Amino acid sequence: MAIKNRHIERLFKAHYHEMCRLAIMLLHDEEEARDIVHDIFARLLDGEIRFDPEKARSFLMTCVHNKCLNAMRSRSMREQALSLYPLDDESQALTLQEQHIKALQDGIERLTPPIGRDIVLMHYRDGLTFKQIAAHYNVSETTIYKHLRNAMNQLRLTLKQLG
Repeated sequence: MAIKNRHIERLFKAHYHEMCRLAIMLLHDEEEARDIVHDIFARLLDGEIRFDPEKARSFLMTCVHNKCLNAMRSRSMREQALSLYPLDDESQALTLQEQHIKALQDGIERLTPPIGRDIVLMHYRDGLTFKQIAAHYNVSETTIYKHLRNAMNQLRLTLKQLG
């Protein structure tokens, strides 16, 4: 038993970081990725998984890949199930992300002075550069940058109040 544990410990030291990187790339969630890799090693220690030691790296990476696919599938099914349940209150129907987007849009509409709102929209929505916006208003790029910085500070406060 101790030999098996030492072998798994060597595998852990040799492949853990690479396995985590793969899981993070697939899931975009560091905590869930580490949980998946830890679960694989826990199953190895429990003897639930058997493999050819000659192919350890490819086997472990395949395990990570498969467990990540299962996690994504489970996530997708959970999201679909939630969408099937009608919610009583319309405000409950908004996800947290939708609430932040709405707060951001409201915050942009309330920006003062109005040129700040216009610059934010021209830069982020329309993709114009500071130089293009400055030419439009016939002012320096520094002026545009200062208005944008002021507008972004106002938006940060608006979003901070949202929580």
